[in-house]
Formats: sequence, C-alpha cells, structure tokens
Amino acid sequence: MMRIVVVCGAGASSTFAALRIRRAAESRGMAVDVRAAGEQTLAEALEGADALLVGVHLVPRLGSLEQLAIAASVPVAVLPDETRTLDGDAALDLAIAIIGARA
Repeated sequence: MMRIVVVCGAGASSTFAALRIRRAAESRGMAVDVRAAGEQTLAEALEGADALLVGVHLVPRLGSLEQLAIAASVPVAVLPDETRTLDGDAALDLAIAIIGARA
C-alpha cells in the first residue's frame, strides 16, 4: 500500500487535500493511505511514508521540510498551486511520479 503525507502549516488544508487524494485513489481502485500533517507533527507522520506533498504556501520553509523527509528517506514534491491541491487526481499523479522517480 502506498502511503502519502500531505503537509500544510497547521494541518487544516492538508486534511482537505488528503481527502481528495484518497477519493481519487479509491476511484482508481488503488490502495493508498493518505495522511494530513501539520509542520509540528511532520517528523512522526513521515515514518513509513512513500511520498510527501507540500502545500505551495510552505515553499519558504521547504528546506527544513526537505531535511525531515531526507532523514526519513521520503521523496518530496511541492503542489504547484492551491487549485492543484483541490485536484485529488493531479496530486495523486504527482505522488506516484516522485515515488517512481525514486525507484
């Protein structure tokens, strides 16, 4: 099962993005565990994760988020804009791409 973590500042918008990604995966018949995390809980959320998707508003803090992801051996991608976050299929495709690039 693929495990995706979506992070935003406090965890609220990432919860909506995770729900949309989960729905997109279900519509494709994919077994995916999608979890939302805030910056404060990210290190714990990355345990066992396959991909980290970062909200565009966190780009100024991307370096520190990437360090956490590197420590957990998890590839990272930034969701290009808020409309992409609302598109579960596009976000799921992005996660699949970064997981595939790591393999």
